Amino acid sequence: MPTQTAEVVIVGAGIAGIVCALELLEQGRRVLMLDRDQPEKFGGLARESMGGMFAVDTPEQRRAGARDSVALALADWHSFAEFSPDAHWPRRWAQAYVTHCTQHMYWWLRGKGVKYFPVPHWVERGQFTPGNSVPRFHLVWGTGEKLVTLLIGHLQQYLQSGRLVLRFDQRVEGLLSQDGRVVGCHGVGQRDGNPFEERADVVVIAAGGINGSIDRVRANWHADWQPVPQTILNGSHQYADGRLHDAAQAAGAQLTHLDKMWNYAAGVHHYASSKPHAGLSLVPPKSALWLNAKGERIGPQPLVTGFDTRDLVTQICRQPGGYSWQVLNHKIALKELAVSGSSHNPSIRDQKWGAFVRDLLFGNRWLVRTLVDNCKDVCVAQSLPELVDKMNALQGDDAVQLAALEQAVSRFDAQVRLKPKFRNDEQLRRIAYTRGYSGDKIRTCASQPIVDAKAMPLIAIREFVISRKSLGGIQTDLQSRALDAVGQPIPGLFAIGEAAGFGGGGVHGLRALEGTFLGGCVLTARAAAASIARRTLLDI
Repeated sequence: MPTQTAEVVIVGAGIAGIVCALELLEQGRRVLMLDRDQPEKFGGLARESMGGMFAVDTPEQRRAGARDSVALALADWHSFAEFSPDAHWPRRWAQAYVTHCTQHMYWWLRGKGVKYFPVPHWVERGQFTPGNSVPRFHLVWGTGEKLVTLLIGHLQQYLQSGRLVLRFDQRVEGLLSQDGRVVGCHGVGQRDGNPFEERADVVVIAAGGINGSIDRVRANWHADWQPVPQTILNGSHQYADGRLHDAAQAAGAQLTHLDKMWNYAAGVHHYASSKPHAGLSLVPPKSALWLNAKGERIGPQPLVTGFDTRDLVTQICRQPGGYSWQVLNHKIALKELAVSGSSHNPSIRDQKWGAFVRDLLFGNRWLVRTLVDNCKDVCVAQSLPELVDKMNALQGDDAVQLAALEQAVSRFDAQVRLKPKFRNDEQLRRIAYTRGYSGDKIRTCASQPIVDAKAMPLIAIREFVISRKSLGGIQTDLQSRALDAVGQPIPGLFAIGEAAGFGGGGVHGLRALEGTFLGGCVLTARAAAASIARRTLLDI
């Protein structure tokens, strides 16, 4: 058996693990990080993300004219979360997040060199349930890739000194316990299968959630989302498979709210990934028509993104086949179509203001061309009959009815062509509302019909539910200590980030206000490091 090589073992080298390691190293601790992936994937899913961060009462908000406060943000959080009566720790974590996110996440990251896009985004405004009252989504200038790169840069001095040891291709399969305390972990090499065992004073689980395993996603599918779609794409990390949840549970930890997930309704098949069932998460164009498998407009409440992501998934699950179509044209696509993540937003990722402004003014031609040329879920045609033929050929049936599609498009276009004061279409009302905020106006068409000779060709995108984040996980207190079935901390065991449901085993409740995932990783990681140093970070 090997001797102890570190004071703290962190399982998982994503953003939560990186932040926790950095805090511990600054305290003088010796840290070992174990990760299943390759060294070039250091940073996990955060590296691939857009890098959005939920913060309250920031300089960016004030410049945008948004008056925010802890009280308002907490009220919005509770409204959207719809916490169950027994959600004690999720409620405590919600209060801690809202109270401390600006000081201990936003400004802490600013101190590490992180910069934010000058205009915060306004998402999850709420549809039937009130959501974000003001814009709070602070996009890292450089996306998640820049965020991760900056923080890894701060780790370099500790790698050189030997106080930080990084080992990749290491699959942790279980925890070691002695006299009721977690004292280490064991596993095998991800590729070579060689066994290993590591001992430490403390083990911190930072290995993500369960949503990288579609089997686990199906097994924990929420009752609201019935029936379960036949096709669910994977937009999570392939190694976020719940293996460490099982290990923590075997050590006595409580798992909670695993049926709470943050999935998206507009996933398409990834055209360049080796991950099974890999998908890309589209940001659906607001000016596109969202249709069911028959080509009928989904309603009576039309689907529009930016208000309630969870409800979009609920509605798609109720549609025949459990998938949908969005129909638009080239002009709408240039203005509004986007893909979440760093790889499909190179101007932001590479911090090129000129390219970013060019795409805003003239449309993101690179992205539209990439999807049209490479994504199998995208159809292009010069007429509605031709489009229907291609949609049915793609799906391999005759489900889409030309008459239904023509009716949906003609009715919508007729409303678009009316003067604004005479429009009686809920989708157009929502578009007008969102365009009232400058951050949305520049990215949303004002009055664009679908069939328009000046906006051709027509485009249809087949979309599936895509798995993304686990909102439940290992139950933790405000020090990120893993709790047992009676609510007592398990000595030597901590859980942070998505593994802990981003705090408390379910801080978001039923819905997330967006930007709270990366922020939750930072706060839970810093809380764990403070606790290990016998300090309290999130005092409420």
